[in-house]
Amino acid sequence: MASSTGPILATGGITFVNKWIGNNQGADFKILVATGIAAAGFFALEKVSPELATGIAWIALVTSLLIQPKAGNSAVNNALRLTGLGKNQ
Repeated sequence: MASSTGPILATGGITFVNKWIGNNQGADFKILVATGIAAAGFFALEKVSPELATGIAWIALVTSLLIQPKAGNSAVNNALRLTGLGKNQ
């Protein structure tokens, strides 16, 4: 497996679950299709520059964890809320 595949698949999975369960917006299977296309694109990019492809894949993963979508919370905010660690004082 290419070294950029894992982070890209994790990015898509986190985004899919965060939208569906974390923000109660329903399952959006377009995210899974786009993740597959992105993984194939990163696999091809890795043939040209492995470091670039892997670096961009990890940046996408961190960004998907922290970015707050227009209608909802980020994956980190939802994880904090679900575990009770993000309570306001």
